[in-house]
Amino acid sequence: MSVRSFLRKECGLTARSMTLLKYNENGLTRDGVLLRSNDIIYGGDTLILHLPEDVNDITPVDGELDILYEDEQLIIVNKPPFMPVHPTKVHQLDTLANIVSCYMNSKGESYAFRALNRIDKDTSGIVLIAKDRLTYSIVLPTIRKTYVAVCEGILDREGTIDAPIALSENSRIQRCVREDGQHAVTHYEPIEHSNGHTLLRLRLETGRTHQIRCHLSSIGHPLAGDDLYGGSRECINRQALHCQTVYLTHPFTKEELVIETPIPDDFLSIVRSII
Repeated sequence: MSVRSFLRKECGLTARSMTLLKYNENGLTRDGVLLRSNDIIYGGDTLILHLPEDVNDITPVDGELDILYEDEQLIIVNKPPFMPVHPTKVHQLDTLANIVSCYMNSKGESYAFRALNRIDKDTSGIVLIAKDRLTYSIVLPTIRKTYVAVCEGILDREGTIDAPIALSENSRIQRCVREDGQHAVTHYEPIEHSNGHTLLRLRLETGRTHQIRCHLSSIGHPLAGDDLYGGSRECINRQALHCQTVYLTHPFTKEELVIETPIPDDFLSIVRSII
């Protein structure tokens, strides 16, 4: 098999990582000899990859970090609501990335902040961070996520929303269902319903921005607290959405990992009113 085929198909390296290997000194060797991407390798060969060192350019800020899992390749945390994942023009020093940067410094580590999944600022739950490029490439295709949410109105049977999502006109934030949008599929399963609300379990086939929020609003059931998409803040002051469970394959041990986190208190109060 060629080096290129092995690294792409068997190891999950991205095209960018392959390029970085090519231009890094001793980027890819076999028995100390440099390899090219079209060279042939054989069973029993040992390949050594030297990817460039990461540069962490996130300002470290001390803060609480709820770590659900950590090893040399991954750190998986439970993000609270009202905290952005990445720095933006408005949020420079109050993000998950800032706190993770401070935490890695305290351990004498340094790696770029590579979130394997993104959740909105006001959504709570699991965020996975890869500590190196190779881990990111290998783990990303194996991730499956389950969300819990509370929507307005009664949904009494499971269903699928298969509707393309696009950016709304005259908005840089809000999304809408539109024929010329990106393909998006959301599966939902009612757990309980009462008092004009339904507790749902959701699984995504695609990962579009605001997908759950936009899709549920499009069928007349916006999330509780999600005033951007028509929900009321009477019961909760943010969208009632929580990334609760993540399934993934460890990049090197190949162990199937299941990471879970409890529903936060503000979400729990509205759930109790339903159940």
